[in-house]
Amino acid sequence: MLRSTLLKLSESKGFANWVTTNSTTKRMSHRFVAGETLEEALAAAKECNRAGMMASLDYLGENVATIADAQRARDAYLEIFDRIVKEELQANVSCKLTQMGLDLSVEFCEGLVLSVVERASACDSFLRVDMEGSVYTQRTVELVKRVRARNPAIGTVVQSSLYRTEDDVRDLLSYGCRIRLCKGAYRESADVAYPKKSDVDANYVRIMQTLLPSGFYHGIATHDPRMIGATIRFAAAKKITKDDFEFQMLYGVRTDLQRRLVADGYRVRVYIPFGRDWFPYFMRRLAERPANVAFFLRNLFR
Repeated sequence: MLRSTLLKLSESKGFANWVTTNSTTKRMSHRFVAGETLEEALAAAKECNRAGMMASLDYLGENVATIADAQRARDAYLEIFDRIVKEELQANVSCKLTQMGLDLSVEFCEGLVLSVVERASACDSFLRVDMEGSVYTQRTVELVKRVRARNPAIGTVVQSSLYRTEDDVRDLLSYGCRIRLCKGAYRESADVAYPKKSDVDANYVRIMQTLLPSGFYHGIATHDPRMIGATIRFAAAKKITKDDFEFQMLYGVRTDLQRRLVADGYRVRVYIPFGRDWFPYFMRRLAERPANVAFFLRNLFR
């Protein structure tokens, strides 16, 4: 119930205005968001690299209302790739399609994405398209496949919470697509998603066991020690090396586990979000773990 309430609040404009204009909550957001500027995100990525981890930079934003806003997001991503090269970072980039105009026009959005992927390719890097709520899943999968057919420097994300994901994985793998597997952070109905956490977890393991032997380089995104353990055991049993996949985790979440995996020789990438439009992302992070809510309340009442 707590998770459902927080996800519902993430859609409230009034609550968003209170949170984003409150100095205390803005300060607390830095637990999960590197900052509001690219310079702050680059500094966080450098810190990750020094700790032996890679990074994925995400300029926060979603559901833009104008073509100009989508083009500004595109330009921001082009700049990020240029700075990754200039700063010699071990990093790639993540984005959301609704930030680049998916609600306005699929064709327009695809054109912007292709231009970013071409820059990623020129920089010997990679663009990861985040998966949003289930109403966008089909459009996201189809757009990524079309762009992937023209340039391989693109991959996407699948969510084990959705019933359809096993079919999506088979479809994407047929295009040679690199995939990030996560559980899913959006509020979904029982018509499209597993209501029980145990079923989400079981599906996560099934999909992981499809991805790792596929011959492509994938990201296993989780902070759940049970999912990590299942991945490590399966990889060892199938003789899949530590260089054949990576674990992915969120900025500010389980840094102890991130460092432990690096110490054990695993490849780890930290997802580093930044930007002014941090409220929806922040609320989804609170909804994921009770410990995150406890952190929020402790600091709020101080």
